[in-house]
Amino acid sequence: MSRIDESKEFIPVRIAVLTVSDTRTESDDRSGQVLVDRLTAAGHVLADRTIVPDERDSISAQLRHWIADGHVDVVISTGGTGLTGRDVTVEAHRDVYEKEIDAFGTVFTMVSMAKIGTSAVQSRATGGVAGGTYLFALPGSPGACKDAWDEILSRQLDFRHRPCNFVEIMPRLDEHQRRK
Repeated sequence: MSRIDESKEFIPVRIAVLTVSDTRTESDDRSGQVLVDRLTAAGHVLADRTIVPDERDSISAQLRHWIADGHVDVVISTGGTGLTGRDVTVEAHRDVYEKEIDAFGTVFTMVSMAKIGTSAVQSRATGGVAGGTYLFALPGSPGACKDAWDEILSRQLDFRHRPCNFVEIMPRLDEHQRRK
């Protein structure tokens, strides 16, 4: 089973938090704040934080901006993953993915099932990679952000996590672009 190898040194990663909402401001963005609080408490670096409206082009433009920024290793977005007409975060993420991390959504659903039962089917949480940057789209509820961080991301973004983690393969995410 998974464990933390205490003989290894923790490696902080630089994480940007994106809230997708037509109505939230930083002062009432509870889900974004949950992510900021958890990632900084874990020892990671908050690289940036912003809020964009539920507009596919705005979301994908912000993702592309952070992918191009050499000071961002991971982007976690919250909001816009549901089923309504305004929920376009998943589509915006997929517009920029080079590779989708299919199992992320599956594992998130498994975690959610334990907490909210069959209501978990309404979430479209997703993860992927582009330009050597990890991208994760989470639902907009504080509870979903807590679950995703506590049960998945805190472990996969910890270099000490065994048997494997996202951090240890980070240097190789864009190796295909370096090949001649």
